[in-house]
Amino acid sequence: MNQSKTIRLVQGAAIAALYAALTYAASAVNLAYGAVQFRFSEALTVLAAFTPAAIPGLTVGCFLGNLGSPYGMVDILCGTLATLCAAACSYLTRNIRVKGLPLLSACFPVLFNGLIVGAEVAAFLPESFLSVYPINALWVAFGEAVVCFAGGVPLMLAVEKTGLKKYLK
Repeated sequence: MNQSKTIRLVQGAAIAALYAALTYAASAVNLAYGAVQFRFSEALTVLAAFTPAAIPGLTVGCFLGNLGSPYGMVDILCGTLATLCAAACSYLTRNIRVKGLPLLSACFPVLFNGLIVGAEVAAFLPESFLSVYPINALWVAFGEAVVCFAGGVPLMLAVEKTGLKKYLK
C-alpha cells in the first residue's frame, strides 16, 4: 500500500471514530436520535469538501453511531445512506465556493437527512405517513442545519485558515 492510500485510510478511520464518538456524546444528552436531533458529529460532514477520505469515514462513523439508535436497523440503514449521499455530493461540489468557502457542501447533509431521516421518523409514528412526513423532514433538516452551519462552517474556516487543508487532500 502506498503512502497516499495509507494516509487516506488513516484519515477515514479517524473521521469515523470521531463521528461515532460525537454521536454517542449527543446521545448521552438525548440529542442524537429522533425528530429533532442535534448531532455534534454532523459538523464533521463538511470534511467531505476537503478530502475524499471523509466519504467512507463519515459513512462508517454514521453506521457505528447508529448502532445505538432506538430506531434499530432502519436507522442504521437509512441514516447511513443519508450520510453517504450527503458526503458524496459534498465532495463533488467542493469547488463551488462562496467567499472562498465550500458552503454548498454544508447544505447536502441538511437536504439528505431531512428527506431520508425525516421519512424514517415519520414511518414510526402512528399517524398517516403523508400527514407527518413534511413536518418531520423539516424538523430533522432544521437540527441538521443548526449543527452544519453553527459547527461545520466554523470547522471549514478553521481548516482553511490554519493550513490543515493541505493535510486533507
